[in-house]
Amino acid sequence: MTHLFRSLRHRNYRIWAAGALVSNIGTWMQRTAQDWLVLTELTHRDATAVGIVMALQFGPQLLLLPWTGYAADRLERRTLLMATQGTMGALALGLGILTVTGAVRLWQVDLFALIFGCVTAFDSPARQIFVSDLVDDGDLPNAVALNSTSFNAGRMLGPAAAGLCIAALGSGWAFVLNGLSFLAVLASLTVLRRGEPHPAAGASTRQAPRGLTAGFRYVWQRRDLRTIILMLFLIGTFGLNFPIFISTMAVGVFHLGADGYGLLNTIMACGTLGGSLLAAGRDRTGLRGLAAAAALFGAGCALAALAPNAVFFAGALVLVGISALTFTTATNSQMQLSSTPEMRGRVMAIRLAVALGGTPVGAPIVGWIANHFGPRWALGIGAAAGLAAALVAMRALAPAGRRATR
Repeated sequence: MTHLFRSLRHRNYRIWAAGALVSNIGTWMQRTAQDWLVLTELTHRDATAVGIVMALQFGPQLLLLPWTGYAADRLERRTLLMATQGTMGALALGLGILTVTGAVRLWQVDLFALIFGCVTAFDSPARQIFVSDLVDDGDLPNAVALNSTSFNAGRMLGPAAAGLCIAALGSGWAFVLNGLSFLAVLASLTVLRRGEPHPAAGASTRQAPRGLTAGFRYVWQRRDLRTIILMLFLIGTFGLNFPIFISTMAVGVFHLGADGYGLLNTIMACGTLGGSLLAAGRDRTGLRGLAAAAALFGAGCALAALAPNAVFFAGALVLVGISALTFTTATNSQMQLSSTPEMRGRVMAIRLAVALGGTPVGAPIVGWIANHFGPRWALGIGAAAGLAAALVAMRALAPAGRRATR
């Protein structure tokens, strides 16, 4: 058990993790409430509209890629995070006020999603590699996994809290509570001790390549990183569309209300939380482990698509959650540890852009399939994506691929 939580012995990491947990709960409350608001209050169960909101929120990860990773490598990361976290809190409060007062319209949700996505594009790579400033390199895989545990603890608690909040007060208050939750992150960033255990990021990166395209060249020259990026593209674009999968199955197939929808999100989060704890116990996962996780993800999506009722669907979501979190956490630590410190920001920006930026491509397609062919066929696309990613890894593990990777 001590080995599982070894990163918490670092004071700065403990403080950061506590603030991040509070914010993660608020973030998942907003995501759940936003999907519910668009699907049931601003449209008549239009999955395409949900897909468009997701595309606007995650699209900037791809469009702003040359600048976001460069900023994470060159700027002092704590200062950057305080700016991005404060801005996201203000945006959440603004959307909450519009929704609570009844003035919100679909175009406003789209606009807030786009602005939120632009800010998140700069926040995400800096936040992903910020843990390398808080722990020793030997504890980095554990810290990355514990970050995922915190994120998915929020994912487990947030949707359930959102469901209760929507039923009792309305969806707008979920946005307001999320805005207030950012105060916890800002407070934790304020009290961190500088230089523990590493100097402030940015000051030590003067020898890093300065071109905005240096990260692309670095990844392209590394076959192992290219393989992981392709796997992430397949699963991130067509598989990680859980808001569409769960909301359309809950409303269109099983005819559940807001509380049932929130419960399904929580059940899946239990699976992802379990997957993150399993990842925390490992030091590193290679391509073989990534292939197994991708194949398990595809199998879980297939079982969810064939589920005869909500109980079986919930069971399949646990499997999907475990495999998805194992896969994404392993790619995170694998790419950070195999990259030089001065390039980590740009490498992680590329990873995030592919994993999340593929959503603008995949989400509208998956939403259209759910509208015209049914939610089960949309889940079938996720299953195919997982199996295709597993095949990509197996090809790299073949004798010729192993020689090229080395």
